[in-house]
Amino acid sequence: MQEQEHLFTSESVSEGHPDKLCDRISDAVLDAFIEAEPEARVGAETFATTNRVIVGGEVGLRDKEMLKDHMGQIENIVRGCIKDIGYEQEKFHWKNVEITNLLHEQSAHIAQGVNASNEKDEGAGDQGLMFGYAIDETPELMPAPIHYSHAILRRLAEVRKDGTEPILGPDAKSQLTVRYRDGKPQGVSSIVLSTQHLDPLMTSSDVKDVVEPYIREIIPADWITSETLWWVNPTGKFVIGGPDGDAGLTGRKIIVDTYGGAAPHGGGAFSGKDPTKVDRSAAYAARYLAKNIVAAGIASRCCLQLSYAIGVAEPLSIFCDTYGTGIIDDIEISKAVTKVMDLTPRGIRKHLGLNKPIYQRTAAYGHFGRQPDIDGGFSWEKTDLIESFKQEL
Repeated sequence: MQEQEHLFTSESVSEGHPDKLCDRISDAVLDAFIEAEPEARVGAETFATTNRVIVGGEVGLRDKEMLKDHMGQIENIVRGCIKDIGYEQEKFHWKNVEITNLLHEQSAHIAQGVNASNEKDEGAGDQGLMFGYAIDETPELMPAPIHYSHAILRRLAEVRKDGTEPILGPDAKSQLTVRYRDGKPQGVSSIVLSTQHLDPLMTSSDVKDVVEPYIREIIPADWITSETLWWVNPTGKFVIGGPDGDAGLTGRKIIVDTYGGAAPHGGGAFSGKDPTKVDRSAAYAARYLAKNIVAAGIASRCCLQLSYAIGVAEPLSIFCDTYGTGIIDDIEISKAVTKVMDLTPRGIRKHLGLNKPIYQRTAAYGHFGRQPDIDGGFSWEKTDLIESFKQEL
């Protein structure tokens, strides 16, 4: 049989990208409220532009005095995020950016469908469909193009913030085109990186000299060849970055947040949403299940879809597709899913420990393919269901 080749491309954006800065602020607001009250209800949105950040949406705490106190902390939260990311530009500086807080209390009509006197009756925070995906292309069971796109930007952020490469700015985008043969990644046909730099005299070639060693650290050595095309700052200078250069908004990078386009997406963003909102928590659960299925050797590639209705606890549907790689029928895997995990909103939150201030760290470099943290962060990346799946199947 003739070998089949194809190319696939994914992109990532850095923590200083305007949209990611907004995701970070929204998740920092969420963490602050959940730290105060684990069952807090939060749907925070952020908009950023030149010298301006606006935070809006809805929040809910049982303790009304605590709610009032936390509303007064929003400005400090915003400035803290901008400072940590590294913005000290003339027209976007953490010290003097203008901040408007438009957060308000959660709608009682939304709350009535989510809150329940009986925990088993607690409904989903919204309707929708969510996907989880895993594939054995990397040790993290992530698609290679998005995995390495994230890793490049994380590494550049590290050397920028530790002082090794202070000439780099916070705003950056990466893009990898990976060459596949018979469904397996073999190499990189092109590398695209646009990164902000603080020296206006630097050329694209100068920037390439700075970043190339770090990119080569990340990508498997034999994937970069003499035929690999490099496009570093292809438009030229990139000195004005962040919200001063382009406006940002929470939730505009949903493909960057997930699988880089290698799997379907239900359309719902994650950042700023508390875990009663299944846009977030059920997407985490679906990734957790799909990853464990692949880790168990049941399939080398797995996509799971879950769907929910607002105010209804049980998922309306569960769909599994192993793309012909499964050693067991997809329908049987779908049935096993509900036996190894309670997929009600309450069940997901309990199983994954989601009522914790663990969300700000998810805002950049992907929600998936990360290492689980000791404090419960990225709990959906654990592979502790392998034996449960093997027993059921």
